[in-house]
Amino acid sequence: MPIQAHINSPSQASPSIDRRFCVAPMLDCTDRHERYLLRLISNNAVMYTEMITTGALLFGDTQRFLGFDPAEHPIALQLGGSEPEAMTKCAELAQQWNYDEVNINVGCPSDRVQSGSFGACLMQNPELVADNVKLMQAAVDIPVSIKCRIGVDEQEPREALWRLVDKSADAGCKVFLVHARKAWLQGLSPKQNRDVPPLEYELVYLLKESFPELEIVINGGINTLDECDTHLQHVDGVMVGREAYSNPYLLADVDRRIYGCEQPALSREQVMRAYMLYAEKQLAAGCRLNTLSRHIVGLYHGQPRSRLWRRHISENAHLAGSHVQVLSEAYAAMVGGE
Repeated sequence: MPIQAHINSPSQASPSIDRRFCVAPMLDCTDRHERYLLRLISNNAVMYTEMITTGALLFGDTQRFLGFDPAEHPIALQLGGSEPEAMTKCAELAQQWNYDEVNINVGCPSDRVQSGSFGACLMQNPELVADNVKLMQAAVDIPVSIKCRIGVDEQEPREALWRLVDKSADAGCKVFLVHARKAWLQGLSPKQNRDVPPLEYELVYLLKESFPELEIVINGGINTLDECDTHLQHVDGVMVGREAYSNPYLLADVDRRIYGCEQPALSREQVMRAYMLYAEKQLAAGCRLNTLSRHIVGLYHGQPRSRLWRRHISENAHLAGSHVQVLSEAYAAMVGGE
């Protein structure tokens, strides 16, 4: 079959979302090019955008922030903000642009979100989160979901998380994606917040037991499909972050193993060739190759001589006038062992 036929290309939002496997929203990572690459590998994984602030959407380049390829469905827009009117307007934009879901960021611990009083800061104000959910869900037909931590700073997770979920569920939220560790807003960098606070998976399992009617997706430190299988015995879905970005071919067995699909995944080479076709169109539209190639560097993660693939791309993709031939040359260097 033609490589491109592997991709579903609905023109409108999907009628429902199966969140058994999700790719986490990651700043500077899950842009439209990365999501297209991952969709070549898995038809079913749910994609989330980078966090986009309400200010960027309402006062910036809407096409730049909201544009995506129809092949990316199912796809959710993650919003960073806390002011109900602005969040509601952005939820309406998400629906107008045919996103399948709009997600409220209640977990990012960066200095940027602290100064704006959103992200993980909102764990300390569950009433405001609930107000946003109520207004947003009343304005749109697509689901409004929440991605959160289990608590921040000195909060007791068993109290803070339950309070957030209880109030937001009463306001109409039915889907919670929970990063199973605290965020420390004081004393730890955003990078440290991804690794240092201990993971508390059992707490998220208990959350599902306490709210069986809600959809609970677990996130944090998940690196293999075996781990996904274990979590899916306790919660409704898993969300994988950094591993999906550094090792995108991890998704190659997601459709068969998690969604029960029989259609075989594309090989790494087929993914590369299909992405090159996509890259040609993007280059013609004015995109630079290194903006596209940085996402595919990990495609051959763990494969023999993959360092040759990575090195050729890193040394050549940024050069002025570079074209997709750089990827073909990188592949030739790798398979030839030069």
